[in-house]
Amino acid sequence: MDALVDFMLDPAGAAIVLFALFFGLLALGTPISIAIGVASVVTGFAYLPSNVIGFVSAQKMFSGIDSFTLLAIPFFVLAGNIMNKGGIAIRLINLAKLLGGRMPGALAHTNVLANMLFGSISGSSIAAAAAVGGVMGPLQRKEGYDPAFSAAVNIASAPTGILIPPSGPLILFSLVSGGTSISALFLGGYLPGILMGLSVMMVITLFAVRRGYRTEGSVGWSEVLHVIWQALPPLLMIILVIGGIAIGAFTATEGAAVAVLYSFILSLMYRMASFQEYLEVLKSSAVTSCSILFLIAASGIMSYVMTIAGIPDVIAETILTFDNPIVILLVMNVCLLIIGFFMDLTPAVLIFTPIFLPIATEIGIHPVHLGIIMIFNLGVGSMTPPVGSVLFVGCAVANLRIDQVVRPILPFFFATSVALLLTTYVPWITLALPRFLGLM
Repeated sequence: MDALVDFMLDPAGAAIVLFALFFGLLALGTPISIAIGVASVVTGFAYLPSNVIGFVSAQKMFSGIDSFTLLAIPFFVLAGNIMNKGGIAIRLINLAKLLGGRMPGALAHTNVLANMLFGSISGSSIAAAAAVGGVMGPLQRKEGYDPAFSAAVNIASAPTGILIPPSGPLILFSLVSGGTSISALFLGGYLPGILMGLSVMMVITLFAVRRGYRTEGSVGWSEVLHVIWQALPPLLMIILVIGGIAIGAFTATEGAAVAVLYSFILSLMYRMASFQEYLEVLKSSAVTSCSILFLIAASGIMSYVMTIAGIPDVIAETILTFDNPIVILLVMNVCLLIIGFFMDLTPAVLIFTPIFLPIATEIGIHPVHLGIIMIFNLGVGSMTPPVGSVLFVGCAVANLRIDQVVRPILPFFFATSVALLLTTYVPWITLALPRFLGLM
């Protein structure tokens, strides 16, 4: 036992024990929050007395969620769920059909645009994949699209919703990184999110021309105006919430509360949800929010243990030995992509932000740029097996097995990876809007 403690007192040894326990517990089917907490407490025994570690762990869990900023997460979750039930998704899909109808493979392009629009309002790639995929899948099937290709399009474009604000992961990054401006992060996500969507649309165009997927027919001006009029109220929410946050009219948390009120009023106007459905929305939002907040609380223990063990410093020193910013950024991207293959986005942001932030600071990467790079990477990871949450949802909505979708999704994976590298090595893509509006 003494030998094990001595091994753990070395930062490298502590890192090995911490992550071996964590991934071992995950492999056994342990919930990720519990795995984080148990691995952290066991590692912490090497640094704190047994009668202290329990008290400190409870303290770190409480302090980890004792934040006004975090209230934005349950509010945005609730707003997204109300929109999903309130008939807003179909109005945005109709607008997307209008925008993408003249391109080859029109319905596939519509799927991408709808995911970008709905994801930007709901703030959830999973909600976008479910809501948009559920509507677009049958339409594409009816027009002769390969079901696996349609599912791959939906899965690859859904993560744009976590880059185009409002975005829960960007709020988390702001918190974990020590208060990076949420307004700057939100605005910084627009161009990378659009670039991600365009990369998917480029692949669609190539496949559509080769397979002969047709464009949509022309639409009369009266129908165009009707579709725009129906989609205008949901789109105004983006201007209201993001614009209000950007100009300082209210904080991100207050903006999230405004989003809930606005989406509730819209759903009442559209009369698309019953009283029972509103109760279900509240219940599902509470469950989702509690699971996220408990995960954040457990991650507070892990962050503390990693800090006292000196693990971030060791990892930073190892990566910085490459002594070339281009190579260091490439290594960080590869690490984050691999992390995204095996870990969901929320715990990955909580665990690895304290590790990569000092490295980014050392090589002159702005925290806003790092935040977008991390979320972009983990978004790409969410569409890949074995743990990709968007992949699972997209396959479930399309009634397909994962192995049927893996091959069609590969071209989209490579295209979005190219967009990721552009975002990484051209900081202007991320920082132009925040700087133009004086947020940096």
